[in-house]
Amino acid sequence: MKCNVGKTDRIIRVILGVVIIGAGVYFQSWWGAIGIIPLATAAIGWCPAYAPFGITSCKK
Repeated sequence: MKCNVGKTDRIIRVILGVVIIGAGVYFQSWWGAIGIIPLATAAIGWCPAYAPFGITSCKK
């Protein structure tokens, strides 16, 4: 797995993940668990949705 998530993309994913989890907690919905996905992809630096299309936001 080669890194395909850059620094700015990671920051956006962390913020989005926290917001989704926060909304799930606020509305008492299990849908907040979806916020784990952007947090995980930010943590490992690889997005499986980017791979088939050859997309990368990493600077070479």
